[in-house]
Amino acid sequence: MTTQLLVIRHGETAWNAEHRIQGHLDVPLSATGLRQAARLAERLANDRVDAIYSSELARAWLTAVPLAQRLGLGIVPEPRLRERSFGVFEGLTLDEIASQHPEAFRQWRGRDPLWAMEGGETGQQLIDRVLEALHDIAGRHRGQTVAVVTHGGVLDVAYRAARALDWDAPREHQMLNASINRLRVTFSPPALAMVDWGDVAHLSESRDETLT
Repeated sequence: MTTQLLVIRHGETAWNAEHRIQGHLDVPLSATGLRQAARLAERLANDRVDAIYSSELARAWLTAVPLAQRLGLGIVPEPRLRERSFGVFEGLTLDEIASQHPEAFRQWRGRDPLWAMEGGETGQQLIDRVLEALHDIAGRHRGQTVAVVTHGGVLDVAYRAARALDWDAPREHQMLNASINRLRVTFSPPALAMVDWGDVAHLSESRDETLT
């Protein structure tokens, strides 16, 4: 028996557009992000979804709300689905981090899983809590399909686990806003497998025209 996970990144925020690090800061969706959430709900309206879990940060929760309303489901808050805590990097753009914290920026780019910026999490701490959360959710819903609304860093962990990629392996994948990323979870032994990644067909121009 397997569990299907629809791992969904939250819709766009103003800080996404500015390439500004959000981490645990509670940044809401932009107008674009709210439209993306509505289109996501429309896309999955006729699909089987048995439960919805979400990071409790506003940008993820507000992405989950239209889907939950459309399907008549509640949303289960799961703090382990939060974005990585980026400590002193939060609120800064990449250029500002490089300028204000040059040595920490260099170490961050080195992707040592045991390193943490001041006040933040290590990569390994992120990996451990994310995989624990995904396997716990899958175990509660064996044989079902679960929507998991979360953040880019969580998607990165899930992709690397499903593809057996190291934390410092070059990034060959995207974590798109309001994307649907389908994973299959097996239990003997526990493992994630990739089904489909980066589905944003619901955000296409033609789709926009029909929904406005």
